[in-house]
Amino acid sequence: MLDNYPAVALLGSRQTGKTTLALAIAQQHPVVYLDLESTADRAKLQNAELYLEEHQDKLVILDEIQRAPGLY
Repeated sequence: MLDNYPAVALLGSRQTGKTTLALAIAQQHPVVYLDLESTADRAKLQNAELYLEEHQDKLVILDEIQRAPGLY
């Protein structure tokens, strides 16, 4: 899916391995990993458009994205 789409969502119940899968995929790509349960990582997205533009050459993983509903 990553080869064909600019954004891919991993959806599923809690504790089913979504983060584990994302991190396994990340080993194959240059990556930026943000855990949005972290205040510091959420702060990086204060200007999300600029931050993501600076990292458009990388796979950006936004874990726990429900913590930042404004990004949708």
